[in-house]
Amino acid sequence: MDARSSSPLFVSLEARRSQDYVAPRYRRPTTKPYTPDDELSQQSCWDSVDCKLTKRRRYIPRTPDRALYASDIIDDYYTNVLDWSSSNVLAIALGNTVYLWDGSTGSSSELLTVDEDDGPITSLSWAPKDQHIAVGFNNGDVQLWDSITNKQLRTLQDEYPSRICALSWNKHILTTGEMDGLIINSDMRVRNSIIDIYRGHREAVCGLKWSSSGQHLASGGNDNLLYIWDRSASSLSSKTRWLHRLQDHTACVRALAWCPLQSNLLVSGGGLEDGCIKFWNIRTGACLNSVYTDSQICSLLWSKEEAELLSSHGYSENQLTLWKYPSMVKMTELRGHASRPLFMAQSPDGCTVASAAGDERLLFWNVFGTPQEPKRSAKTANAGPFSNYSYIR
Repeated sequence: MDARSSSPLFVSLEARRSQDYVAPRYRRPTTKPYTPDDELSQQSCWDSVDCKLTKRRRYIPRTPDRALYASDIIDDYYTNVLDWSSSNVLAIALGNTVYLWDGSTGSSSELLTVDEDDGPITSLSWAPKDQHIAVGFNNGDVQLWDSITNKQLRTLQDEYPSRICALSWNKHILTTGEMDGLIINSDMRVRNSIIDIYRGHREAVCGLKWSSSGQHLASGGNDNLLYIWDRSASSLSSKTRWLHRLQDHTACVRALAWCPLQSNLLVSGGGLEDGCIKFWNIRTGACLNSVYTDSQICSLLWSKEEAELLSSHGYSENQLTLWKYPSMVKMTELRGHASRPLFMAQSPDGCTVASAAGDERLLFWNVFGTPQEPKRSAKTANAGPFSNYSYIR
């Protein structure tokens, strides 16, 4: 069978508008809220946050817009198997197979399947503004694939194989976070690709994010540490080249997100024994604020347009929580998973978030608003009221 053949894996759920959430009007707390340091508070990106809340009411649907049964997804805190490309293609790894869904056409396909000896697939990441996708494996290999031609372009093999827990791109540089604590930068344009090795973590690196400028890399690990690395200060010969070594978390640091409206702002989330969302000024290394959530933090995403933050949580509610920044007032909670939603990915327009969990459900939430010029296909518009779910196999 042709691996590129389409199948209707994703279908729309009928929206239940009667249960839509209305964000409450903002009420100023009786106690003075935390104020960031002068450097960040002078930035205009957070101006009139309170004014925006009082002037308008935004409806946030509390039910998913689409759903998929994603069988064989790995329920493992040390994997990252969901990503959404800039060309609107969602990739998800289920066991030993990577599937693609085109958000523009609704078509779906299988990109690759590997043998049991090589799997499972433990991480994947789309190259920025490109059709190439990097796929990491439990055996330490990394493969680069072309999603248009369905061809494997190259394989990176580590001298000391260790599970690839996380991947992150910085233009043509692919960075891998490994189970043994190493972080390796590889230039995908050259044959001998390794150009930098960051040594700092003592255990698995399960959180890895480059800043939008490409100057700084944030890494979180099972050693409860958060590192900020400076690209210009790195070298193969250096043993420790971090800009900041942050020790405030008391559990594994997996969830990381750079703020799109404030380049110096990073948010991180700790595991079950920590349960805190922390905000960092990466110029100084100062912790600007810490919010206790009383649950494991699995993933974090910023809104691309508003001062809002979405977090996904494990035990005990397995919910997604939308926060208003910087007040950190809860706007709503989204419940639909029966187990922890480890993975979240954001659509290119910034409006839709996909969440995946060990309950073998992949849910799509219209959490950050509606695109300015929404496009609805005839197939989606005419979907029947009983077209609720579909299976990946």
